[in-house]
Amino acid sequence: MFLYSLQRVCLLCIAMALSSGCFSALPIFDSQGDTLPTLAPMLEKVNPAVVNISTFTTRNVTNPVLDDPLFRHFFGGQNGRKFNSQPQRRRTQSAGSGVIVDADNGTVITNYHVVKDADEIQVSLNDKRTFEATLVGSDSEVDIAILKIKAKNLTQLSLADSDTLRQGDFVVAIGNPFGLENTVTTGVVSALGRSGLGIEGYENFIQTDASINPGNSGGALVNLRGELIGINTAIIAPNGGNVGIGLAIPVNMAKNSADQLLEFGEVRRGQLGIVIQDVTTDLAEAFDLDGQERGVLITQIKEGSSAFKASLMAGDIILKVDGKKVATAAKLRNIVGSSRIGDSLKLELIRDTKRKKITVMVGESVTMTLKAFDIHPRLDGANLKNAKNDSGVEVEKIIEGSKASQSGLMVGDRIVSINRVLISNYRQLSEVARRSNGKLLFRVLRGNSALFIVLN
Repeated sequence: MFLYSLQRVCLLCIAMALSSGCFSALPIFDSQGDTLPTLAPMLEKVNPAVVNISTFTTRNVTNPVLDDPLFRHFFGGQNGRKFNSQPQRRRTQSAGSGVIVDADNGTVITNYHVVKDADEIQVSLNDKRTFEATLVGSDSEVDIAILKIKAKNLTQLSLADSDTLRQGDFVVAIGNPFGLENTVTTGVVSALGRSGLGIEGYENFIQTDASINPGNSGGALVNLRGELIGINTAIIAPNGGNVGIGLAIPVNMAKNSADQLLEFGEVRRGQLGIVIQDVTTDLAEAFDLDGQERGVLITQIKEGSSAFKASLMAGDIILKVDGKKVATAAKLRNIVGSSRIGDSLKLELIRDTKRKKITVMVGESVTMTLKAFDIHPRLDGANLKNAKNDSGVEVEKIIEGSKASQSGLMVGDRIVSINRVLISNYRQLSEVARRSNGKLLFRVLRGNSALFIVLN
């Protein structure tokens, strides 16, 4: 009896939510004449805007055994027989989802990883029509791609403001998991602002328990009004299956990339020219921050950058950007990465325990070239930079004939540990190096292999 009453309460809550939407539920009655809620009227309007995407890719495939020199030496010429080691072309197919966001121009938004390396892209509609799609552009850092199809009588989704989402809001995921067209799952917003997962370059995911599976990528996450709030992108699946942790790119973030792709064919992402880190409890105490106040600490300023011109300094702690709190480096990075070159950002920060307000303009992307000589004398002549996604320190350049050219390092190498201590960025590399006795042991990733390099 209790469970039955609980179910009635839950259904009533959904009905109340639906009743205020622009796609209100039509009255449906059970055998006792009681009104039951339904998502059907909303889905009837939304489903035609969610499409199935099929991609076809041609790859060159070789048999690694035939390329082995030892195998070819012993077996390549026996009895006059020669093995054909030429690569064979193999055509593969994969599937995903997409959302029509402009019916007049046939604009479809999806994930970059759905269409990556595709030779041919086909878009299938809810009414069974299929069209060949053109890739307008893609943003791998956010995992967004824009397609165009030439078709009439299309349905598009209106976009909500994903910044107004709250934990607990009802959501509906629509897509084509495992090729099952127009599959609908429901849930709530489990969390907002998920980052640091290492899935994309810029992460600000909506987490939901609405079931998302392979093939859902690029599909729609909508609210109960049928408005697009996110692009379904990934799942956290420690055991290889859905465990109720789905991730979607907020539509505001996706729209920023989409607008630039439609305007320029690429995303012109700006930067401030700073190296930043989270403020830990120890750092907060060291910088005399009040109570639970947190922000983002600037550790380095690129000379000539926008931050340099705005007189930002290493040691500044940024608390707010345009009035919005920034408690993590990932949050600040997302705000800057979502801004256009030339945009102005109003920063509220603490410098030497005093609060300041500084306006800085988002500038061109700059490479933070770091001084390798400060790490070890034998690295003199090498330029280092932080690798993407805090995945180590990359060797950007080595001057021919310099000490660094004799170190064993090569351009493109990625240093991931020093003296058996894992490092994510230059700051950590420098800290460990300072504690050493002059002898450094680097673990380096080079292509698909790894090696150790010792500097005495």
